[in-house]
Amino acid sequence: MGLQPEYWHWIVFGMILILTELLVPSFTIFWFGLAGLIVGGVLLVAPATTFTWQLFLWALGACLMTFLWFKLFKPLMADRTKAGISREAIVGEAGQVIKAPSQDQRGLLRFTTPVLGSEEWPFICEQPVAVGDRVVVTDISGNTLIVAKR
Repeated sequence: MGLQPEYWHWIVFGMILILTELLVPSFTIFWFGLAGLIVGGVLLVAPATTFTWQLFLWALGACLMTFLWFKLFKPLMADRTKAGISREAIVGEAGQVIKAPSQDQRGLLRFTTPVLGSEEWPFICEQPVAVGDRVVVTDISGNTLIVAKR
């Protein structure tokens, strides 16, 4: 007589693997555990499934879900924002002066497309600029851009 696990064996096995993911944060063991839960569900529906087929379904499910995760879902979840790298994201961008700076106020610059979530930014410039001039961002100081005339 061969080994014939019950459905709950696979469910417990799957839960143990999923909980192991808490200790090993690679997000790959999770898929093996989920495959174990699926095999447990299959055994609930078809209890006469042989152990060989159970192992095959588990391996196939784990491989398929791991493949789908790395090739389909994970690339869709990639963070393509430039959060956290504000200086690198904004230096070199060109915009148009919509309010010239004065002695006691900073100027206001508008970009054609939002940069770091905003179209308009306060700026300072060492050269005199007028409304309508094109300027390029050379640095950032806090929430104020440092620009140079183009």
